Amino acid sequence: MCPGTADRWSTAMAVVSERDPSMAAAVEAVGHCTLTRRRHPGGAFAALARSILYQQLAGPAAAAIHARFVALYGGRPTPGAVLATPVDDLRTAGLSAAKAASIKDLASHVQSGSLRLDRLSRMDDEQIVTRLSAVRGIGRWTAEMFLIFQLNRPDVWPAGDLGVRTGYVRIQGLAAPPTPAHLVRLGEPYRPYRTVAAWYCWRILDLPTSPSKTNQADLW
Repeated sequence: MCPGTADRWSTAMAVVSERDPSMAAAVEAVGHCTLTRRRHPGGAFAALARSILYQQLAGPAAAAIHARFVALYGGRPTPGAVLATPVDDLRTAGLSAAKAASIKDLASHVQSGSLRLDRLSRMDDEQIVTRLSAVRGIGRWTAEMFLIFQLNRPDVWPAGDLGVRTGYVRIQGLAAPPTPAHLVRLGEPYRPYRTVAAWYCWRILDLPTSPSKTNQADLW
């Protein structure tokens, strides 16, 4: 864990708990926020490539395809190596035509310098969403997961994420999930620590009384 991370999340937990008694109960039930940066061999490029491969696939199938993909590069895919890989080889590894094109587009953006992954940490959240969304196959959700799990930005509220919406329903005791647009407004009280509120929405679904399910966020 990075220095200061534990203290930062402790403050965040206290703030969201103070502002919302229902969230306070979730914090008590789940325990301390253990959100840390997730490390992938190959860095940010590999993490984004992985996210593209996992989209719209069940966990085991995505994991198998991802394993075959990284095996092409000795476990550490790089933009140059991906660009040099024939599409047929990517397809043989299990990538669909669309995902092969997306991986190639990501590699092209990084290799050309139009997407400087090493500079993203200097940008604000919306700038990062905009930069990443310029890549084929990367939208707001993927960019928000990158902000949360790769950069540990503290104030990200992925209102379009099904797990966050479902967890929010359980925490608040609602009859049905709010729409993403409504959830954006409902998340305002948690600023500037909406990331931690989202984390508890995910983690509340892991408790024994919740139906067994895989959070898409866990794929990061």
